[in-house]
Amino acid sequence: MKIGVLTSSRADYGIYLPLLNEIKKDHFFDLELIAFGTHLSYKHGFTLDDIENDGYDTIHKITSLLDDDGEKGIAISYGNTVLKFSDFWQDHSFDLVFCLGDRFEMSGAVQAGIPFGVKFAHIHGGETTLGAIDNIYRHQITLASILHFTATQEFTEKVIKLTGTSDNVYTVGSLSLDGIENYIPIKKHIFLDKFKIPNQEFALITFHPETIKPYLNKVSAVEMRNALAQLSKKIFLVITMPNADTHGTVLRFEIKKLKNDFPGQVLCIENFGKENYFSAMFFAKVLIGNTSSGIIEAASFSKHVVNVGDRQKGRLQSKNCIDTPFIELEIINAVNKALSLNEYKGDNIYCKPETTKIIINKLKLFNEV
Repeated sequence: MKIGVLTSSRADYGIYLPLLNEIKKDHFFDLELIAFGTHLSYKHGFTLDDIENDGYDTIHKITSLLDDDGEKGIAISYGNTVLKFSDFWQDHSFDLVFCLGDRFEMSGAVQAGIPFGVKFAHIHGGETTLGAIDNIYRHQITLASILHFTATQEFTEKVIKLTGTSDNVYTVGSLSLDGIENYIPIKKHIFLDKFKIPNQEFALITFHPETIKPYLNKVSAVEMRNALAQLSKKIFLVITMPNADTHGTVLRFEIKKLKNDFPGQVLCIENFGKENYFSAMFFAKVLIGNTSSGIIEAASFSKHVVNVGDRQKGRLQSKNCIDTPFIELEIINAVNKALSLNEYKGDNIYCKPETTKIIINKLKLFNEV
């Protein structure tokens, strides 16, 4: 069975990894990766290198993004992605192509495949993020797909409602958490030395713009910087940089200003990679920001999360999340509350056993139809 996997960013590649590792080992499958989006952007760490180091036989590389992350720039990048993939789908065929999540680049690649009858399998459909235009892209991808692997039963019901059928819709949990019960982090001293993190408590921070209201991002970014400036006086800050969203450079500007103002208390990382990021989450005292990893993965690391703003609004949460608006004092108070709490000991609603195994089995059944 010839499988294609669309990967457009460090985030989706890290989520795919458990599945990719199993597919590589199974001779039933012929695996080809299709790398595009920020993987080929030096501004975002050129994470194509990470993929190549993982030893795949075939990696297709497609460049389509502009450096401009304004509204028009994103629209042009979307159009470029559709154009580039129209050529790609004309020249390449697969029994099934995996797509994941809700990125605009992912949507462009999938939309280009519709006239060619490409069979897409969508991971993480049915979710809701009201503070990001990704909410629309996610549903577009769902409607273009014929096989669906969702993280919770509620998301399965949403996919069924969107597509009008329960055929080929499976609740499997979050793929990134597969095997998390056996997770062993990098040894702490090795991890800290590798990234020049002092041996003290630190907060792991990731902020992305709220693309549904881009005109507010400047104000939000300043509130974020002011809050983090105050927090840096009591805890070291490890910040992973924003991805290629509308007005992502606005947040980058404020984060770099924060780093310049507090060089001894702030570390900025362009790309951790999954192993290092999970280790960072494991050793962190608290997570701060508005990224899906705080919602989906942090509970499995017993971490409390300060979820800021509306980007993740509507996404189901475990009980480790503390929601707060993009207001300096509110962010500071929420972080102080999180720091005062003991480790989170509750469940993670996104974690289910044997996610990868279930997906592999469903793929083989699908191939027989």
